[in-house]
Amino acid sequence: MSRIWRSAALCFVVVGAAALAAQQTPPAATSPAGSGGLNRAPAAPTGPAPRLPNGKIDLSGVWQGGGPVGNIADGLAKGETLPIKPEWKKIMEGRKAKDDPEANCLPTGVPRRDPYPWRILQTQTHTFLLFEGNIHSYRQIFMDGRKHPQDLDPTWYGHSVGHWEGDTLVVDSVGFNDKFWFDFQGTPHTEQLHTVERYTRTNMATLVIETTIDDPGAYTKPFKISFTARLRPGEELMEYICNENNGYVQHITGAAKEF
Repeated sequence: MSRIWRSAALCFVVVGAAALAAQQTPPAATSPAGSGGLNRAPAAPTGPAPRLPNGKIDLSGVWQGGGPVGNIADGLAKGETLPIKPEWKKIMEGRKAKDDPEANCLPTGVPRRDPYPWRILQTQTHTFLLFEGNIHSYRQIFMDGRKHPQDLDPTWYGHSVGHWEGDTLVVDSVGFNDKFWFDFQGTPHTEQLHTVERYTRTNMATLVIETTIDDPGAYTKPFKISFTARLRPGEELMEYICNENNGYVQHITGAAKEF
């Protein structure tokens, strides 16, 4: 079964969950805005992390792993809790799954991913993250030493600059809008959001991503989440257009629901 057909099946499942969630907290379910999460991955290769001719770690390849997309708090260290301000927790608790921007074919933002394959592509001046799921979008990370502009228009993925600290790629991002959610729970942020991601390829098949989130508008202090992605050798990203699924009709509790 192709990932496209798997995606259609996932859409029907998630729409049902979204309809039920109209009176509930949004569930930690699989997103409809993607296409490849259920494929069985090939065996992971072994060996050390490869390096580029300049000696830097080679992060390129197709990776599987979206992190704590259901609930960002799942990415916290054991014993930690989300330091969300009370007024923003109230906003989060009032959000409905059907209103999730990501589930409505809008970008995921940062640090949220989707549970589908994504590719890292490196050049001398840029690093790109190409996403199969959601809106088939991309992030660009400037690696040429530039600084963040002083006056940024808020965007879904913000403005990202990167540098190397040893074998770790460090990505600093600012200039976000406040439209995307951190997860299916509706965890919020403001335009003051500042993220610092650390990408460390610990071996041939493993990529550890640690993200520090600093948003004094919605949180009392910075917090850190982490997750691990796995290499999918021989994998290629497949075309997926989220909007093409909007015409599907699902019968839920005897009534037709269109999304």
